[in-house]
Amino acid sequence: MLDTTRTSRETGCPDDILDAVLIGGGIMSATLGALLSTLAPDRSIALFERLGEPAAESSHPWNNAGTGHSGLCEPNYMPDPADGTKPARIADQFALSRRFWSALARRGDLAEPDTFLTPTPHVTVVFGERDIDYLRRRYATLRELPAFAGMEYSEDRAVIARWAPLLVRGRADGEAMAATWHRAGTDVDFGALTRSLLSTMTAAGNPVRLRREITGLTRGGDGLWTVRGRDLDSGRVFRVRTRFVFVGAGGYALRLLQRAGLPEVRGYGVFPLGAQFLRTDNPEVVAEHTVKVYSQATLGAPPMSVPHLDRREVDGTAALLFGPYATFSTRLLRHGRLTDLFTTLRPHNLVPMLAVGVRNLDLVRYLVSELLASRRRKFAQLRRFHPTADPADWTLIQAGQRAQLVKPVGRFGGVLEFGTELVTGADGTVAGLLGASPGASIAPSIMRDLLDRCFPGRRDEWAPLLAELLPETGETTLDSKLTH
Repeated sequence: MLDTTRTSRETGCPDDILDAVLIGGGIMSATLGALLSTLAPDRSIALFERLGEPAAESSHPWNNAGTGHSGLCEPNYMPDPADGTKPARIADQFALSRRFWSALARRGDLAEPDTFLTPTPHVTVVFGERDIDYLRRRYATLRELPAFAGMEYSEDRAVIARWAPLLVRGRADGEAMAATWHRAGTDVDFGALTRSLLSTMTAAGNPVRLRREITGLTRGGDGLWTVRGRDLDSGRVFRVRTRFVFVGAGGYALRLLQRAGLPEVRGYGVFPLGAQFLRTDNPEVVAEHTVKVYSQATLGAPPMSVPHLDRREVDGTAALLFGPYATFSTRLLRHGRLTDLFTTLRPHNLVPMLAVGVRNLDLVRYLVSELLASRRRKFAQLRRFHPTADPADWTLIQAGQRAQLVKPVGRFGGVLEFGTELVTGADGTVAGLLGASPGASIAPSIMRDLLDRCFPGRRDEWAPLLAELLPETGETTLDSKLTH
């Protein structure tokens, strides 16, 4: 059971000061909770989640594509085919994630990685001479980097059909296409991984409290934080005092950091983007697609909207997802409220928000087009990848909600960020995570950065164990399966 019985820590008695409070029950808080519980088993840590189960938002396996972002197939990480810097960095970060999970598993603190991570080759496919030229140059750049040495490229339909038969079957003979393929891709069930990481916390005696909504953060004159919240079952208001706070609450993170008065988020805003996917569980269709396929985004589409046809493995069941199709709501979480976006608006972030709207008219047009798209039109996009797709096999499902970060630029500007940003207070007693992909895949790397910023005094003490948990090199549990 995740919800332990250390009641005194939940009620926040004046003399009960926690060493760390983690807000949000997703992959980020779970990763930090597992790290801190392992590095400092004598320290008191508590996690609070507003829903009735952990990993119910963006970490839920049906709310994301579970790609295990490693730069192998995502063209949005490499707009310039001659610059492989970002894919190489992401590949290194994801390799660190796998080593961390394997290290915890060897210690007996985490389920074996093959319970949440499945070998699934990654494919990039493009159509038309312009995009084929791009992919050819992308491949030439990446193949020179160690992390991508196993990548293969082909414009031969027979070869592509061996990699991903659904891409070729029924396609017009004259249509030009090309693809890259890498065996060492993965599919990750971040929901199962999150629950296993949280079990590492609770096994160390650190409680995970569900149905507890955090409503505010206040720094006291003594340097301690008071975390205010509400028990959603009883309606009881509670307070907890702590030396350190991590806000890993997804779309609600900015609002809580604003309420904490954190100057580092002044001018920051969020732009909500939702997504839908087409899903099929037809075993005959699923059996023919054992890869994850990404392609180029349409003109004006945000980078996170790169179309992909994904194989998913969740709780032992295989399915295919295609999408995403953008949706819009003023909710900042899938299980949020329609007033969410408006609660983040401040005089200091209105100008950056408006500037982003003016500078991203293509994005606005794209969103309007997506919102007006009929099911027939959405299905036509699937048939671009899978020409023989049968509408009877596919169901439209709602996925997660993302709060994309808006950052101020100069006095009157703003930029829409499509990455993940760790924000920390000047004294290191509070930190929060803003943004979206590829966050889940690189959570251990982000949390290592957090430890360096927020716990510099413990660096030497923790160094030997950190070297074991987050080794710079080494094989992982699934390496032999992924590379041979």
